Amino acid sequence: MHKKKLILFIVIAVALVGVWCLLSRDGRYGAKRAGEHLSVVTSGYVPYALAKEIGAEKIHLTMLVPPGTEPHHFEPTPGSVIAVNEADVFVYISPRVEPWVSDILKGLGSVRALEAGPSEKEEDPHVWMTPYGALSMAERIADALIKADPSNAAYYRENLKKFEKETELLHRDFAEGLKNCKSRAVVHVGHLAFGALAQAYGLELRSLSGTSHQGEHSVRKLADLIRFIRKNKVSAVFTEPFVSPELAQTVARETRVRVFPLYTVEEVGTEDFQSGKTYEGFMRQNLENLREGLQCPLR
Repeated sequence: MHKKKLILFIVIAVALVGVWCLLSRDGRYGAKRAGEHLSVVTSGYVPYALAKEIGAEKIHLTMLVPPGTEPHHFEPTPGSVIAVNEADVFVYISPRVEPWVSDILKGLGSVRALEAGPSEKEEDPHVWMTPYGALSMAERIADALIKADPSNAAYYRENLKKFEKETELLHRDFAEGLKNCKSRAVVHVGHLAFGALAQAYGLELRSLSGTSHQGEHSVRKLADLIRFIRKNKVSAVFTEPFVSPELAQTVARETRVRVFPLYTVEEVGTEDFQSGKTYEGFMRQNLENLREGLQCPLR
């Protein structure tokens, strides 16, 4: 049944792309024309937030994964294919983080597609969870925008410089803020999204599952996590706002610890999306929660 649905989706998508190609010949869609904003479509909120920093008012920006939707296992619609093919630039993280992107890439026409995430097959592909990891992605995005819209190259470069200064300050605040904490154990009841962050700032990460939200939450894994908390006298656990709170509540109840949220940025709520919450905004909230949970001294 699932195979039939997939075949039907591909047929519809190919047909719609064909219609788009015909329309583009009449000049209704396609490359940016003089006086128009560069059309940029992103897979989800991470490239959306970074592209917004660099492109700002010079681009027309949309994203495929709706707010409040789990991004790893999003199922694109024929409308998603059309939206990407109407764009000048399509920015995504990587097929490893977003497996569904591979199907969209097969049907692209003249759209510039940018894989903004890491090319290396790292254990934890969530590189944007460190300021300099996010900066490397922003640099790739800036380069793609400049190639697609050279007339505004100076504008994109200036915004990249501003973002670079923000990331330098953010990195400094993380390094200083997490320097002398009572605990360095980040016990995360969620998927493995904070490996890069933990490594960058000398923290010990213990996660319940793997790199996606579909990791196995076995009784043994849960018991091991509870034993680790008790043995190391951990005072707090961390979880993701969009993950079911039941597991974190179970751990907290068994160990009498507090629960704090950590944001992966890749999944965004409707309210945060509408308010235009930035990458820096999410990361500073993470820093505040880490400092409180790890019992870091007041600065």
